[in-house]
Amino acid sequence: MTSHVLLERRGAIARLTLNRPEKLNVLGAEMVSELRTYLAELGADPAVRVVILEGAGKAFMAGGDVVNFYANLPHMPKLIRTWATAFHDVIQDLRSMPKPVLAKVHGAVAGGGLSVMMACDLAIAAEGTKFTLAYANIGTSPDGGSTHFLPRAIGARRALELALITDPFDAARACELGLVNWVVPDAELDARTTEIATRLANGPTEAYARTKALIGATFDRTMAEQLAAEVESFSACAGTHDFAEGVTAFVEKRKPRFEGK
Repeated sequence: MTSHVLLERRGAIARLTLNRPEKLNVLGAEMVSELRTYLAELGADPAVRVVILEGAGKAFMAGGDVVNFYANLPHMPKLIRTWATAFHDVIQDLRSMPKPVLAKVHGAVAGGGLSVMMACDLAIAAEGTKFTLAYANIGTSPDGGSTHFLPRAIGARRALELALITDPFDAARACELGLVNWVVPDAELDARTTEIATRLANGPTEAYARTKALIGATFDRTMAEQLAAEVESFSACAGTHDFAEGVTAFVEKRKPRFEGK
């Protein structure tokens, strides 16, 4: 049986590839299950310090499997509770991953694909990438955390524009809105992704994990609560090997050699 997600490890960099290229990597139960398994494995592996998430073939992810929706129309209200709940576990796994996750996107990034990309910490897009929220085109509201991520990233009014109007937009617009961090020529996507991932893999992994947690929680806290959380996080980092190395390297005027611990 063909795996719907492929895992490749190269040193401290793990690469997860969505592998339904014949269907533009649309979500299915097998893909969701395999993603959960791999994300748990990589999150617990101290040898992995950064994860790249990408799509095989012509697209990153074209959203949900609408053909499957059609085949199960009479049962969809019940089925979608099961399917969407499992999908949302993947979104939570990406957000709680204790190391950076870099989305490498190209081709179509639609519906749930946009949600998955936004659940990653950083995103790099090929110039030719096309984005759309698309849910309204099939008569439903978004899932996958889109209604959580978008208003925080671009404001409620622009989030409503993307959700209600659903016009596709290009990579330059996605970067302008703050949905992706970098846009590169299609031919340079692989090299630039590897360059960024290598930089992250050589960084202070524990500090990255705590920074992710702080920024992820900030909208649910008062300023006083966030300040207290920053103190606790900084204090914990101060006991790590990488903090000692970073401080020592600063005093010795050299580049730090972080080990991710």
